[in-house]
Amino acid sequence: MSDPGLLVVKLGGGDGLDLGTACDDLAAIARTRPLVVAHGVSAMMDRLCAASGIEVQTLTSPSGHSSRYTPPGIRDIYVRAAETANDLLVSALRERQVSAVGFVGDDVALSGRRKAAIRAVLNGRTRVVRDDHSGSITSVDSALLLEALQRDEAPVLPPMARSSDGLLNVDGDRAAAAVAGSLSAEALVILSNVGGLYRNFPDESTIVDEMPFSQIKNALDWAQGRMKRKVIAAQEALAQGVNRVIVADGRVANPVSRALSGAGTRFVA
Repeated sequence: MSDPGLLVVKLGGGDGLDLGTACDDLAAIARTRPLVVAHGVSAMMDRLCAASGIEVQTLTSPSGHSSRYTPPGIRDIYVRAAETANDLLVSALRERQVSAVGFVGDDVALSGRRKAAIRAVLNGRTRVVRDDHSGSITSVDSALLLEALQRDEAPVLPPMARSSDGLLNVDGDRAAAAVAGSLSAEALVILSNVGGLYRNFPDESTIVDEMPFSQIKNALDWAQGRMKRKVIAAQEALAQGVNRVIVADGRVANPVSRALSGAGTRFVA
């Protein structure tokens, strides 16, 4: 049997994820194949904003995509949330004998571009937002990540990119896809707070078991809310040569192993 290839896993940043259970599973997997872990920061960000008395605001684009509004002051809290969440995940993996290393501070592995002007709905009004520090990913420092993998370390990355405008808030699912593509990963697992993609959300009986790349437009039509970003991430990863992307439930025991064994929705090349 051939050795399994590189696996990239995206852990959600919401409160629904059981970090201990997920790390138990990741530790078992890390003993059998090279592993990269990307993660979200939404729950940590919500806690830090609440502690500072700051209201969480979202931007909604004309196409319906929502993202956290990140003006300069909020960006600073976002960076702290990303680094704190990263430290917690790295520590949890190390407690389970995984040689995890966080890519924060001077070692941020993603580069991005800030959108200077965004037309979006904010507080119920459509406006042009010019101070948001969110952005799109332009490149991945794959050499930096490969050096860690060659040392038998597991890179752990937050959804954060460096840019000429400072550090940016980037989408975690698409960040994981960019990393998987740049490292020629065999598979990408994206954990969610639902079982996978449903044809008729939230009817769980309509879950899609497998979606070929050639039919992914159907998946974009069916996806609701944050699932749209996960489908876009799957599309981008497959386009970069990743063999399969699995979107599965992160709230269960052994969530990654279950996904690799057939749970969730498999997007295939």
